[in-house]
Amino acid sequence: MLFSHGLHGIPERYTDLLASWASAGFVVAAPAYPFTNQAAAHFARGDIANQPADAAYVLWSLRRLDRVAGDPLHKHIDTAQVAAVGHSAGAFTTTGLFAARHPSWLRSGVVLAGWRAPGAFAGPPATMLFMQGAQDTVVPISLARTAYNAVPWKKTYILMPDSWHADYMLPTGKAFTLMNQTVTDFLRWTLNHDEAARHRLPPSTLPTADAD
Repeated sequence: MLFSHGLHGIPERYTDLLASWASAGFVVAAPAYPFTNQAAAHFARGDIANQPADAAYVLWSLRRLDRVAGDPLHKHIDTAQVAAVGHSAGAFTTTGLFAARHPSWLRSGVVLAGWRAPGAFAGPPATMLFMQGAQDTVVPISLARTAYNAVPWKKTYILMPDSWHADYMLPTGKAFTLMNQTVTDFLRWTLNHDEAARHRLPPSTLPTADAD
């Protein structure tokens, strides 16, 4: 799986979260995007338009390591079962991976407080999870809902009460456990075909007619 950080983010900030997903059995890649990460020498918000291509390159490169004799990941990657997870601008990046002609091995995506990249949600079907804090003032809920409504595949939307834009991304956040366990079970279901994990997922906060 690939994790994409938000604007001014950096992978090291999410060490506890990424380690949790790795301990659940997933190979986790977390790149620092060159022009939007915290340490970028020349910060450029507009470069998020290029990040889906950066993310795709990371995923293709990571999958190749499964075939490299002597690499620590040799024969440890299920190259047919891949997911993408992102927060905020990283969630925008994640949606952009699911554009037309995206590879069929990209099975699922998690959009945490994100909006839709141009051309997103086309090509082979992939299961999508949307989560967001109910008090988010950075990415309007209406914008995330618009992205959710554009998905033609299996999907669910979970609004986390008493949470803001990013507090649930760190262990100190009230909804961290809810977010972490939900994403972990979602990945277990969509990548490992674990039906028990599917039944542990919380119900959608949308009306039944809007949720799949």
